[in-house]
Parts: sequence; C-alpha cells; structure tokens
Amino acid sequence: MNGLNFLNLGAASSSASSYSGMILIILMIALMYFFMIRPQQKQRKQHQDMMSQLHKGDEVVTIGRMHGKIDSINHEDRTVTLDCEGIYLTFDMVAIARVVKPATDAKDKAESKENKESSKKDEASSDAKEELAASDSAKSEAPASDADNDEK
Repeated sequence: MNGLNFLNLGAASSSASSYSGMILIILMIALMYFFMIRPQQKQRKQHQDMMSQLHKGDEVVTIGRMHGKIDSINHEDRTVTLDCEGIYLTFDMVAIARVVKPATDAKDKAESKENKESSKKDEASSDAKEELAASDSAKSEAPASDADNDEK
C-alpha cells in the first residue's frame, strides 16, 4: 500500500514539474519578444519612415559610413544617387543609415543664423548709440558745471 502512495505522489509531482517547465518556456518566449523582436520592429519602422522622408539635398551617411548629399532618388528601383564631393555614387535606399542634415532644416538654420547676426548688429548699433548719447550728455554737463564754477 505504501508503494502505491509513493507512485501517486511521483505522478503528481511530475505533472507539476511539467507545468512549471511549460510556464518557463512561455516566459522565455515572452521575454525574447519584448527584448529582441519588438524593439527591432520599432527600429525598422523608424528607418522606413526616414526613407520615405528623404529629399534631394539631404546630407546622409550610408551603412559603410560614407557621407554625401542626395542628388537624386529613384523610387521605382529604390536607389539613391549621392554626391560625395563631386563623385556620384548610386546606393540602395536601405544603405542609408541616417540623415545628418535635412535640406529644409539647413535652409531654416541658415535663415535663423542670418537673423541672429542681424539682431546682434542691431544690438551693437543700439549699444553704440546709447554710449554716444551718454558721452554727449556727460560732455554737455561738464562744461555747464565749469561755467557755474567760473561764475562763483
């Protein structure tokens, strides 16, 4: 009788260990999904969005770390022609690793830089005008005080 109870306990413990083994496998698959597959899908989507927003004049870096400016884009063949200091090279669109300077941002930055320089010039000229006015008022006050001293 004791032998039969031992067999029953063994069967119960083996079924519990098989459930824990299955739970462990499911847990490992879930962790793999959240730490490997899902971030890769997000990165791929971001890269596809970047590829769809490429324009002529954008400065890009390829996966081979070659820097160049986009000269033309062929959406049918999914190729990009880069101007690398006068040398024109054709790459697949997937070879573009990142965009360094979008063409529109470069124009906006140039305009904002010009605006900053002109505002600095305006500030400098207004500072010069204030200094000139201050020196004129100081000069006009100095002779008046000298004249007052002479009268006394």
